[in-house]
Amino acid sequence: MSSIIKLENIVKKFYVGQPNELEILHKISLEVEEGEFVSIVGPSGSGKSTLMNTIGVLDRPTSGTYILDGIDVGEAEESELSNIRNQKIGFVFQTYNLISKTNALKNIELPMLYAGIERTERVKRAKELLELVEMGDRAKHLPEELSGGQKQRVAIARAMANDPAIILADEPTGALDSKTGRLVMDLFHKLNSEKNKTIVLITHSNELAGETDRIISIRDGKIINVKNNLRYKEKNISRNRELMSASNESNIEIENSEEGGEK
Repeated sequence: MSSIIKLENIVKKFYVGQPNELEILHKISLEVEEGEFVSIVGPSGSGKSTLMNTIGVLDRPTSGTYILDGIDVGEAEESELSNIRNQKIGFVFQTYNLISKTNALKNIELPMLYAGIERTERVKRAKELLELVEMGDRAKHLPEELSGGQKQRVAIARAMANDPAIILADEPTGALDSKTGRLVMDLFHKLNSEKNKTIVLITHSNELAGETDRIISIRDGKIINVKNNLRYKEKNISRNRELMSASNESNIEIENSEEGGEK
């Protein structure tokens, strides 16, 4: 396998040259292979978001080299970076970032519109993606008419619109209850195993990180550990699913006992 993401000695500074200059990332080096599912974990303030913005080509590094699917990001023009973001990376955020006045189908169409894909093809693919995330019956619904989990599934479908090489997911289950978060994680596993999508998951959850191929730990702007997790990945997925199932059964029992009590 070849590296689809290659960071070498990445430094990211803000307020460069000013008295309050701040270095967030300190010589980060990291490679992610095509088809890998990796997680980046760390506490608040560790540099996770800045690293995500760098990988997602939302920010340029101050120094160092970033090769994304064979393209040197540091040497690319601004217009080329925009195309890279639209064509090569699918973003999934904690807050969904759906357009509120636009229905699910049209939200998914949007990246394809920017890519210049003609309408008939856009609609066809958007419908296929809604079916993939089991939201085919919600095509005409506005975001306000969808639950949090439904919004996130639409967001994942939108991230897949231009068939990107990489899905970059920033705390994608953070705003969801545990049952819905389980559905979202299972969808990521499906995209990784069936569609061979490279997935980078940004999370503070060790449980979710345990479901990925490698766990990259970051603290104070430095990678402090990289754990090969392939041996434990499937076991952790099964355990988390069982815990979720047991939790659901427990909740049902509690509800039944309340219903059966004296009025």
